[in-house]
Amino acid sequence: MDPAHLFEASRRKLHGVAYRMLGSVHDAEEVVQDAWLRWSETDRTQVDSPEAWLVTTTSRLALDRLRAAKVRRENYPGLWLPEPLVDDSPPTPQELVERADDISVAFLMLLEQLAPEARAAFLMREVFDASYAEVAQVVGKSEAACRQLVHRAKEQLREGRPRQRVSRDVHHQLLARFAEAAMQGDMDSLKTLLDEDAELIGDGGGVVPSFGVPLHGGQRIAQLYFAGHRRFGAGLRMEVAVINGEWGLLRYIDGQLESAQSLEVGEDGRIVRIYVQRNPRKLPTNGA
Repeated sequence: MDPAHLFEASRRKLHGVAYRMLGSVHDAEEVVQDAWLRWSETDRTQVDSPEAWLVTTTSRLALDRLRAAKVRRENYPGLWLPEPLVDDSPPTPQELVERADDISVAFLMLLEQLAPEARAAFLMREVFDASYAEVAQVVGKSEAACRQLVHRAKEQLREGRPRQRVSRDVHHQLLARFAEAAMQGDMDSLKTLLDEDAELIGDGGGVVPSFGVPLHGGQRIAQLYFAGHRRFGAGLRMEVAVINGEWGLLRYIDGQLESAQSLEVGEDGRIVRIYVQRNPRKLPTNGA
């Protein structure tokens, strides 16, 4: 197969590797482009498995970039959230199941707790089923050390890893009701749909106003959405969309995309956490 065709056949997977590592669509695209340059310049007669070579190279490039990103994120203005992946076309139920397990905003936030090498090792092994020999090539450690990295990462993530506690149909219906209540300014419904101990985490990136710490309490969060209705009236629109493999909400103000919101639902069918990406540099589009 032509080298360009070989690369294009793996592009989606490579972007998935880089995005899960970095939490940034823009950075992931740059890493994939760098991988293409490496691929176009390498002696492919010495490559036994093109896909394994591409995944390993992409992972190594993403790891280098993640190390630098960790330093920048320590000085990030306010709270940092991943750049959302918003799907234009409705996914199949199978696609939702496959993608939400390891690409949800909640899971990416958990991965932020890991050191760069541990994140790379965990993702390569547990998500992309790479061999420990391939993991060792990327992180620069022995296979035995990589096994320990993966084991410790799994232990660290086990307690906090998000679980879908309601069916995806129920999740969709609940978000639709929440969006309607927010647009109508229905305070009672907002409070009913939110858990008493719910929290909201917002990322404005220092570009637009956002909370510097998580906002706690269903009552306070309901008041925030009610205030949005009072302020913007008919100019406020919220739509259910697929964000990072799960149902989420897009909020528009006067036709302009203002935020992408990912909502976690607890086992009792109430919203327990909302991730609000407001940084315009991270939003996928400016309009509707």
